[in-house]
Amino acid sequence: MAWRHLRADPARLPLLALRLLPGPARRAVRAAASRCGGLARAYALWDQGRREDARASVLSAAENASPRRVGRLVAACLAAGDADTARALVSRLPEGRSRDAAEYRTAVATGRAVPVSSSPDHHGITLTRDAPTPPDDTVNAGRPPVPAGERWRVAGDPGSPGAGLRVLHVVTNALPSTNAGYTQRTHKIAVAQREAGMDVHVVTRAGFPLTKGVRDARTLVRLDGVTYHRLIPWTAPVDAAGELAVGVRMASKLVEAVRPDVLHAASNHHNARLALELGRRFGLPVVYEARGFLEESWLSRDPSRSVEDAFYQAERANETACMLAADLVVTLGETMRADIEARGVARERLLVVPNAVEASFLDPLPSGTEVREGLGVGADEFVVGTTTSFFGYEGLEVLVDAVALMRERGERVHALLVGDGPELPVLRDRARSLGLDGAVHFTGRVPADRVRAHHAALDVFAVPRRDERVCRLVTPLKPVEAMAGGLPVVASDLPALREIVEPGVTGELIPAGESAGLADALTKLAYSRERRISYGRAGRSKVGVDRTWTEAAYRYNQAYRVLIRTLSGPGQNP
Repeated sequence: MAWRHLRADPARLPLLALRLLPGPARRAVRAAASRCGGLARAYALWDQGRREDARASVLSAAENASPRRVGRLVAACLAAGDADTARALVSRLPEGRSRDAAEYRTAVATGRAVPVSSSPDHHGITLTRDAPTPPDDTVNAGRPPVPAGERWRVAGDPGSPGAGLRVLHVVTNALPSTNAGYTQRTHKIAVAQREAGMDVHVVTRAGFPLTKGVRDARTLVRLDGVTYHRLIPWTAPVDAAGELAVGVRMASKLVEAVRPDVLHAASNHHNARLALELGRRFGLPVVYEARGFLEESWLSRDPSRSVEDAFYQAERANETACMLAADLVVTLGETMRADIEARGVARERLLVVPNAVEASFLDPLPSGTEVREGLGVGADEFVVGTTTSFFGYEGLEVLVDAVALMRERGERVHALLVGDGPELPVLRDRARSLGLDGAVHFTGRVPADRVRAHHAALDVFAVPRRDERVCRLVTPLKPVEAMAGGLPVVASDLPALREIVEPGVTGELIPAGESAGLADALTKLAYSRERRISYGRAGRSKVGVDRTWTEAAYRYNQAYRVLIRTLSGPGQNP
């Protein structure tokens, strides 16, 4: 099954196979591949994060190789995310079909071009509410009427605010296979909605989790009372249009079985398009939740990328088209709302539901002694840190440099970096080169139920994000969780972060990218326990007022009912 889902990009298969192996077997296979040389050695080196060594191995293998062989090397480099080496290989190919094919593949992989099927005009659906499909042409034609009162017979207190509403969330991935901010938000929303009396279902993108290398072919998973449905076809769609067709076919059967009142899609536009087509076929309201701007995230990961690149333009156009077609657009903050409104979405069709926390996050933090002792950090030493995914735009190198400056001044300071991601090897090397062994601690990813224990080991939570488009727009969840626990936050002075941190009240804002400024702010807090406590109390209070999932569920409930009433017409009382 995994092979079928990878057939569109077989060059990824060795990397995926290595990732799936247990630790000892993975190391043994890498060692054997390294002895083979050539492309096999390159795969082993990529898996170890040794990109420069892998580049040297690939370029060596390309010497005197046939055009077909060089084409395979190009595909392997692109699968590993090494576009620079892929371009170097393309330049070695003689003029002709092989070079044209390799150039096109590289252009698509790097965003300089997009496949025709990714164009906003080639998905085979009409993103409009103005011309609904005639009933006889839809799968809704034979749908029996909903018996009176059926939608009210769901689990939960029938008198609760959300009682009776049945919602189907359409998402990319989900727990328990993928644990990330995106999947946590989905689950927390779903649990809160269920506690409010709603009947909640979640459906993931076609092929998940097999497409991510997770060997779990279950089509139904229940977690904390939430039902997760999976659309797993026997063969992998070859392009976006094929994926949409498979999704519509399989999800239509799910809609007929679940009979939701609302379809609620979350980023990105692939999920929105599926929900919009289902909404058109079944006459259901569609909510599109823009949790981020993925074209901006793509832009931030490579300085050679540009807003003029075809991929950026296509992704933004696809996202905007779905926002304009949805009945309601939800987003995470006022800065994001302003961007969406500037695309032409009317203000009255926009709702802000910010990142939030469970009410339990507002409880006092547990003791941080266990975590500190495990790291060799003294009870009286100052600890600054963060919990995040290690991407370049997070600016974690600024935090590492700030700690180095503080230690040069004689401060007994440590950094605790919790998480994982592509920048982890680079950050480890940076800390080592600055002589920070024993002062900067990398824990890797920790289970969700251990996050607060690591918060408890901190004196200050840092968000040193870079001044990039995605960071100026998108509000992160992690500092909200930290504030709920009573931690002061020091963050980059960016629009999206100003929505979270009030300088002089809940924390401090410093110019993005300035390690010296960050060091100065941290030093002041290190010497003022009273200020840290004051900031922490104010932050917890702010989160408790309007940033809990219970409050979020209430906002969704109100919005859903307005949509249902609007689409049902006068005289209806859902």
